[in-house]
This record gives sequence, C-alpha cells and structure tokens, in this order.
Amino acid sequence: MIWLTILLCFIWGFNFIIMKIALDYFPPVLFSTLRFLLGASFLLIICFYKKIPLPRKKDWKWYALCGVLQTSYVFIVNQQALQYLDAGLTSLLVYTMPIWFAVLAHCFIGERLTSPKIFALVLGLIGLFLVLKINPLQFKWYGIALLAQLFVLSGAAAWAISNIIVKKFLDNHDKWQFTAYQMVIGALVLFLYSFLFEKGQTITWSWEAIIILLYSGIIASSFAFVLWFYLLGSGEGGKASLSLLLVPAVSILFGVILLDETMGLTTIIGIIVILIAIGLINIKQNRLPSTNFESQVENHINQKSIH
Repeated sequence: MIWLTILLCFIWGFNFIIMKIALDYFPPVLFSTLRFLLGASFLLIICFYKKIPLPRKKDWKWYALCGVLQTSYVFIVNQQALQYLDAGLTSLLVYTMPIWFAVLAHCFIGERLTSPKIFALVLGLIGLFLVLKINPLQFKWYGIALLAQLFVLSGAAAWAISNIIVKKFLDNHDKWQFTAYQMVIGALVLFLYSFLFEKGQTITWSWEAIIILLYSGIIASSFAFVLWFYLLGSGEGGKASLSLLLVPAVSILFGVILLDETMGLTTIIGIIVILIAIGLINIKQNRLPSTNFESQVENHINQKSIH
C-alpha cells in the first residue's frame, strides 16, 4: 500500500510542474476542463469495456456532489486565488485538507482524532511550512488577499467533505464508475465557468501542449483519482490524506530536477519532518491490529476462567 501512495504522490507532484507549463498554452480553468473531460472520457471507455453499468438513481446525488466539490469548486477557487496569492501559499492552504478531513472523520465516520494523530497532523503542517518556505507573517489579515486565502481554505474543506462522502456512502462502489461520472459532472461545471469568464482567451496548440494534456488528463486525472479513491477506501482515511502532504515536496524535487529550481536546507528539513509525521501515523495504525488481537486473547482467557 505504501508504494501505491508514493506512486500517487509522484504522479500529482509531477503534475504541479505540468500545470505550471500548461499556463503557457491554455487558459487556466479551460485547461482543467479539458484535462478532466479527457480523463472522464478515458474512464468511460474503460467502464464500457468492463461492462460497468450506469450509476443507480440513488447514487447520482453523491456523484454530483463529489464532482462539484472536488473537481469544480477546488480548481476554480485555486485558479482565481493564484491571481492574489503566490503558488507556495496557495499550495499550503490547499494541503490543509488532511486537517479538515481528520476533524470531519472524527465527527461523521468514527475515525477518532487521537493525540498521536493530532501530533502527526501538526508535525506534517509544520513540515509543509518548511518545504514551501512559508513565513507565517505572509498571511494577510485584510483585503482581497484575506478573501483569497479563505476561499482556498474553503476549497480544502470541500475536498475533505468529498472524501468523507466517499468513505461514508461510496466505499463499496466501483471506483472506475464513481471516478468517471463524478469527473464528467465536475468537468461540465468547469466548462460552464470557463465559457462565462474566460472569453477571449485562446489555446496555443503544439505537440508539447498535447503531451501536457494527455499526461494531466489520463495519468494525473483518470488513473490517479481511481488510485486515490482506492487508497482512501482501503484503510483509515486520515492516514491516506496525511500522506498527500508529500505531493508539494515531490513537486519541489521535480522543480529542482527539471526546472533548475533550488532547494535549500529548510526544504530538506521540511521533507524529513513530513516523512516523520507520515511514519508516526502509519506506526500508530500498524499497532492497532496487534492491540485488538491482544484484547481478544485476554477476553478469551477471562471467559475460560469464568466457565
């Protein structure tokens, strides 16, 4: 499972670089629209090939809600916020999602917010500050910048709510089907937004633009989101969501390799701190089965002594 998580973080981390380059060719929201339409089309072909049926009537509301929250709202909010915030601060606010998820999971799906988990979340957030070289004083508590920060935070919360819906109501649903149809709905909303607010902006087509779209659409959207929902449904959601803090760190590593960006000591320390946080929550998770086994043995012994 850990290798699948690392693979996902590398796919989405590299996609940060792809999205930066994509701005040279596409209007930002239109790029997200085309990316998810392509990803959804690829998934629908797989559903047809695997003879996966259409969603049931009672499932459409959850698919639509997840599509709007996770695909449409998050990407619209983030693209608009980038006009007023730098990319590092925006990434930091987006990846507060594990904190929102942990609180909501405690309230709605029975994943207890224990002291070790809180410590791992705080440690991971500190690591993210270090990785992205964010000075807490960069937060502005007034004007349009504050509004932009709050919108990005609301996007992180929307992403967390979508993941809670998946865990609570869609855990046993076919991952190919769910990912395909929520992506179709999300892409249609993105298209509507782009049509209304990105008029006059054009696409500069080239082979590089096509390759960018193919990677972001098929690998970073269709494949990666199926993988994410599989990981989310395979264990504790808090552990899976905290692991996503590696995505910005991987993005920076790719930036150093491909874009000649620099990585200082602070960033290296931040990556180590994030890895420690992920390790702590995984160690805690791995201890649970043995503890439960010990409890079962103890109960069995007590029952025998009673008889």
